[in-house]
Amino acid sequence: MVTAADGAALHVEEHGSGRPVVLIHGVLMSSRFFAPQVERLAPHCRLILFDLPGHGQSEARPAGHTVAAYAEALHRLMEALDLRDAVLVGWSMGAFVMWDYLHNHGRQRTERCVVVDELASDFKWPDYPHGALDLPRLCNLMAQIQSDYASVAEALVDAMFATSPQGAERTRLKSEILRVSPANASAIFFDQTMRDFRTVLPSLTAPCLVAAGADEKLVTLAGAKDLAARLPDARLQVFDNSGHCPFLEEPDAFAAAIRRFAAL
Repeated sequence: MVTAADGAALHVEEHGSGRPVVLIHGVLMSSRFFAPQVERLAPHCRLILFDLPGHGQSEARPAGHTVAAYAEALHRLMEALDLRDAVLVGWSMGAFVMWDYLHNHGRQRTERCVVVDELASDFKWPDYPHGALDLPRLCNLMAQIQSDYASVAEALVDAMFATSPQGAERTRLKSEILRVSPANASAIFFDQTMRDFRTVLPSLTAPCLVAAGADEKLVTLAGAKDLAARLPDARLQVFDNSGHCPFLEEPDAFAAAIRRFAAL
C-alpha cells in the first residue's frame, strides 16, 4: 500500500507493462477522469493512475492539502513502486505537483514530462497577465465552495470542456468533484492558485510536451505558449477540439501524442 506522508492511504491503479507513465490529476478531480486513456495507453506502457490525498478514492484527512504535500505523495509513490525512466503527465494542478516533486527530488526517476493545460501560475500577478484568477474572483470562489459547493462543481464542468458534457457523463464528473470535502477543497484550491512556478521552471530540464486545448475558458493559448517558452526543453501541441481535458475530449489524439513524445 502507498501512503501519503501523514499515513493516508492512496488509491493506486496499474495497467500494462513497460516504461512507467504516471497520470497526475488536477485539483478537485480524480484518476477516473483519465479512464479513456487506460485502453489506449496500457497496451504500450506500465500505466499508473492514483488519486491525490483527499481526492477520488484516496483517504481523506482534514490536513495536508497543499501542492507541496501532494508532491511528497508523488515522491512516495515513485519510491514505493521503484519507478525509473518514468514519464510524468500532470494535468492542471497535477503539473504543479509534478514540478514541485522535480524541484525537490530531481529527475533521477523521471525521463520526460507532459503538462496538460496549465500555466506557470494560476494567479493573475501584477507582472503576469495569464493567470485565470485575481484576488476578488478567488475570494468569491472560496466563499462559494463553502456556501454552494454543488454550483462550483457545475461551473467547473462547464468551464473544462469546449462542449459541456450532459446527461450521465455530466453527473459522473460532478460526483467525482464532490468527493472532495468543502474544507479540503478550499485549502488546496487556495494553495494551488497562489503558487508561482516562474522561477522554478527554468531549472526543470526534462524534455516536456505542453498539451493545450484550443478552447480558452480556463487556459489561454498565450499562457500555454508562455509556459513552453519558460521551460528549457519544451514543445507545444494544441488540441483544436478540446478545452481543459484533451484526454477526454480527443482521447485518440491525446494518446497518440503521448506515445509519440514518449516513444512508447
